[in-house]
Amino acid sequence: MAGRKFSNKVVVVTGAASGIGLAVAERFARAGATCALLDLDEARLKQCERQFLEAGYRVMGLPCDVTQRADCEAAVQAVIDGFGGIDVLFNNAGITQRSAFTETRIEVYERVMAVNFFGALYCTKAAIHSLIQRRGLIISNESIAGLAPLLGRTGYAASKHAMHGLFTTLRSEVRDQGVHVMVVCPGFIKTHLQDRALGGDGTVTRHPQSRVGRQDTPEHAAEAIFRGAQKEKDLLVLTAMGKVAYWISRLAPAFYERRMASQFKTELKR
Repeated sequence: MAGRKFSNKVVVVTGAASGIGLAVAERFARAGATCALLDLDEARLKQCERQFLEAGYRVMGLPCDVTQRADCEAAVQAVIDGFGGIDVLFNNAGITQRSAFTETRIEVYERVMAVNFFGALYCTKAAIHSLIQRRGLIISNESIAGLAPLLGRTGYAASKHAMHGLFTTLRSEVRDQGVHVMVVCPGFIKTHLQDRALGGDGTVTRHPQSRVGRQDTPEHAAEAIFRGAQKEKDLLVLTAMGKVAYWISRLAPAFYERRMASQFKTELKR
């Protein structure tokens, strides 16, 4: 297949110990890439690193709290020192929240922004010179919530809108230097993200998630992301319902807001 090749390339994935991050790392590893797995969960990270090694993949597991700039800089530098540089950075680490704006503490917004936006910013800033040198690829794992409103998730949507602004603008700055930026909007994927969603008081909410349509698998999402990376897509919207939501939000935003509010309003009444 024409396009980018990833054999013998170095791929860094944040939030790599589970879900989409792990599935994407495995897909790149199967294509011959060397993978650096970054995650806060050290126990799970060691288990994943062992699995990669047993499968014959070249891998490095690095504990990293993406909310800490020093952690991100140290992890990125360790990858550069160990493997010579970075060809792909997948900003995947994330957290979400489900609560009405009026019931959500400011600290929840700060936490969500720290993980989703600043974590991606810190890692990208630390890796950018190596990515430019190697004419690399940045993948930003965002959401339809980064393009359109999503009821009951003001903090999550704000962080994803911020990411979208950062990475689409960055793409225009580094394109002429050989670096491509691909934005991914996954839709509803079956991962542990929603199991750890924050409520308005900052603790993990016990309210179940409302969603539209079927959940996709991390493996299916990873295959789509890998193929999108090969083709250097600018925007990759996943799942059938995600594509429908994207186009309705673009073509009929007022209708989209009404339908979305009708679908999710029961979440705010629990």
